[in-house]
Amino acid sequence: MIDVVVFFFLLGIVARLVKSDLRLPEALYETLSIYLLLAIGLKGGIELSRQPLAVLAPQVGACLALGLAIPFALYPLMRLARLSSPDAASLAAHYGSVSVVTFAVATTALTRAGIPYEPHAALWVAVMEAPGLVAGILLARMGAAREAAGAAGREMRGPPRSSRGALVHDVLFGKSVLLLVGGLAIGAVAGEAGVQPIRAVFIDPFKGVLALFLLELGLVAGARLFEVRRFGPVLLLIGLGAPPLLALLGAATGVALGLSTGGVALMATLAASASYIAAPTAMRIAVPQANPALSITAALGLTFPFNLVVGIPLYIELARRWTA
Repeated sequence: MIDVVVFFFLLGIVARLVKSDLRLPEALYETLSIYLLLAIGLKGGIELSRQPLAVLAPQVGACLALGLAIPFALYPLMRLARLSSPDAASLAAHYGSVSVVTFAVATTALTRAGIPYEPHAALWVAVMEAPGLVAGILLARMGAAREAAGAAGREMRGPPRSSRGALVHDVLFGKSVLLLVGGLAIGAVAGEAGVQPIRAVFIDPFKGVLALFLLELGLVAGARLFEVRRFGPVLLLIGLGAPPLLALLGAATGVALGLSTGGVALMATLAASASYIAAPTAMRIAVPQANPALSITAALGLTFPFNLVVGIPLYIELARRWTA
């Protein structure tokens, strides 16, 4: 059976399709996103305090490599699909980065199914957030260098140096990365005993807060569904075809690392997910020539619902078979 939090996401889609006046206040949406990022980081940090760093080093390295590899693997395929170089680089960066909410839903699904997973898995999310964005920026610069000619080429090379400094700052110290890493650090330093006084705020209500956040995302995704017709079958192929293929790459990485069944499922989920929070901001600064509607529609309108309803159960079953 589908996890109950997914039904909240579907409710949001239905509300938008029937043109309901249901809305969540913008301030509440921001509060929920901050809460989820901190809570995920705290839970991972608590378990991180129990782990020897030597054990985590190979996993961190593999996550970095995976985040960098995915955009470079997808970019030529998107170019073959006749996407422009900026659009292909931006879209590849969205899939190279990760969705924290998809990860959260996957962990609740594993818990509900009674499948254990590495308790420090939140560290993987924090590590994989930025490499895909860096790879997307590099691909955009390389594509611009190949296509550049005269003044038009100079314009395509991206923002001036002053903007690049802002870009690096946003990638490394943006809200999502800062809150995840900050939560990990607090949980690792405080440990389970230190976090106990705030457990009733950040740990116990997690699933209920996640359900509210998914309701809002359902409203947003429902509005994006109509844009699928605008971009045609190429967008459908990317948004629905890329996640299962990337999940195979993530699952293979998890198996190679010797992760548990739940860990392999989470690694597959992260590889198959697409960022719709950090990536749009970074790409807007780094690749202003790219069409943001294309990436957001693919990541949030297609890939996110697919992973929640079909992908996560599929990745869990894949992990079961590969680790049997």
